[in-house]
Amino acid sequence: MEKITNRFASIEQVAGRYLKNTENTASVKEAQFSFEEILRQKQSENISELKFSKHASMRLEERNISLTVEQNARLESGVAKASEKGIKDSLVMIDSLAFIVNVPNKTVVTAMDQTEKQDNIFTNIDGAVIM
Repeated sequence: MEKITNRFASIEQVAGRYLKNTENTASVKEAQFSFEEILRQKQSENISELKFSKHASMRLEERNISLTVEQNARLESGVAKASEKGIKDSLVMIDSLAFIVNVPNKTVVTAMDQTEKQDNIFTNIDGAVIM
C-alpha cells in the first residue's frame, strides 16, 4: 500500500484514489421509491399476515382440522373486523370451527372444532365475530 502524502487538496481526492467505490445496488433500487411508497407496501404486506401460534398449530394437527382457502380468507376477514371494533382477544367462529385470536398480533392462539366446544364456554376474550 502506498503511503499517503500531503499532495492532496481534499479528502475527496484521497477517497477517490485509495477507497474502492462500493455502491450498494440494493440501496440504489430502494432510492427510486419514496419513503411513503415503501411504508405503504410494507404495511399492506403485514395486513394479511395471520399467524398461528405453536399451540394453535398443534391443536389443528391433533384435531385433523385443515382450513380451506375460503375459510382462511373468512378467518382473516373476521380478524380484520375484530380489529376495526377494537377487540384485543377475539373468538372467531367459522362454520363449525372456533378460533381464539390475539387481534393486535394477528395470531391464532388456539383452534377448536365442534366436538371440543361442546360446553360453549370461552374465557379471556373481549369480543366475538361469527362469520
